Amino acid sequence: MLKFIPIKASAGIIGFESPAAEYTQLNLDLDQLLIDHPAATYIGFAEGESMMGDGIFSGDLLIVDRAQNIQDQDVVVANLNGVFVCKKIDKVQRCLLSSGQNLPPYFLREGDEFQIEGVVTRSIRLHRPFKKQL
Repeated sequence: MLKFIPIKASAGIIGFESPAAEYTQLNLDLDQLLIDHPAATYIGFAEGESMMGDGIFSGDLLIVDRAQNIQDQDVVVANLNGVFVCKKIDKVQRCLLSSGQNLPPYFLREGDEFQIEGVVTRSIRLHRPFKKQL
């Protein structure tokens, strides 16, 4: 179990004693912090640049929760015609939205095979690649 220190860290502080020194460490499991519904959650990798406007970059980990109620404009993982995609869902216009520049919406058509696999509740940026093969 990792130790959690309840502070906000400024990325610009350098050369000072650790501000965490005065705080008590709390035992907190990353699963408890990041996953709301463990039995209904899976983790995947983002691929491509179409969701950068929402802060999701290629190689990021996506925490996807199947137990969440899908709301308009949620970022979701869906199976569209046999391909897994990560997009915003526009329930009113019945389309999938990319947040990258100059990418048009995909309007769902009759005959499309479409299944939402879950809501992306969190994404995690990996600053170093995994050492182990997944």
